[in-house]
Amino acid sequence: MTEPPLEVAIHATPLLDRHRALGARMTTFSGWEMPLQYRGILEEHRAVRERAGLFDLSHMGELFVEGPDAGEALSAALVSEPPRLAVGRAQYSMICAPNGGILDDLIVYRLAEERFLVVANAGNTPLVSDLLAQRIAPHRAILDDRSLAMALCAIQGPRSIEIVAPLANLDVASIHYYGIAEGVVAGIPALVARTGYTGEDGFEIFVETARAGELWDALWSAGRAHGLAAVGLGARDTLRLEAGMPLYGNDLDPGVNPFEANLGRVVRLDKPIDFVGREALRRIAENGPARLLVGLTMTGRGIARHGYPVFAGERATGVVTSGTLSPTLGRAIAMAYVAPGEAEPGTIVAVEIRAARVAAEVVPLPFYRRPR
Repeated sequence: MTEPPLEVAIHATPLLDRHRALGARMTTFSGWEMPLQYRGILEEHRAVRERAGLFDLSHMGELFVEGPDAGEALSAALVSEPPRLAVGRAQYSMICAPNGGILDDLIVYRLAEERFLVVANAGNTPLVSDLLAQRIAPHRAILDDRSLAMALCAIQGPRSIEIVAPLANLDVASIHYYGIAEGVVAGIPALVARTGYTGEDGFEIFVETARAGELWDALWSAGRAHGLAAVGLGARDTLRLEAGMPLYGNDLDPGVNPFEANLGRVVRLDKPIDFVGREALRRIAENGPARLLVGLTMTGRGIARHGYPVFAGERATGVVTSGTLSPTLGRAIAMAYVAPGEAEPGTIVAVEIRAARVAAEVVPLPFYRRPR
């Protein structure tokens, strides 16, 4: 049997030199050369929970949709209802196949009455861009894919406001969670969103690619007094898992529908405009999903990893999609799809780890909520 081909990076983050100067261990992720870790996943994870972390997210896709019917066009393309957004607000959404399978999960920002920003996962950006172009074509709206023209840096953690506020010409503290504002950060025109993928407060800052280095340097300099750490994809994964946030390619894929992923709240079956996947999702909502995404905490020794089978007694009931040893909780946690009968919190199941079945308890998501 031949070995699978290694993933080859076809894009380099504009901050590559900064990462190398900080001693980052690099990896290829979704076609991009990105930092995996700097001083260690555990140290970076704790920095975000306790102080603040600086992330390079330039691999994400930025797709602008604008025109008189931009909102309605997106409503026809996605499962959510973007026209309901007020200017300056955002919503979590998904783009689905006709059978209801999730092709990508997205964040949609309303920048103006007739202008929206859709942020897609890096590996799915070409697909999402093509599908959006097709689906909005009947409407008075155009798509501007600026994924390679824009960079994204994120500051996440309890000291985020202290770091970003002195650099910005707008009151970042007044931006609502899942809100966005246009302004200037460190002298650079930017879109500042109060969103993130860590479970902490923080900001995602979009700038033109040519200005990415200036933004990173300014944030790094401003954050050093607050204990800011550079954070790679490794800690980003442990942080998002503690926060119960799904990762496309692990917890979500075209074989999963929103109701199975416990994301049915995002699907607006009652919206006035038809959308791709509506009838399939309506049937699933009426009949109930065949499986459900749940949280697991391991009560026996062992770490559940992606692909490990889950059992209820002697019966196979599902599979682990993400798992790690939680740095914050000090115990092994996982997300898994199981049959609806095993999805109730408190249910005891077993995960097969290296031919041994290790006990785990079904628990509500998220595993971690930040102090308010």
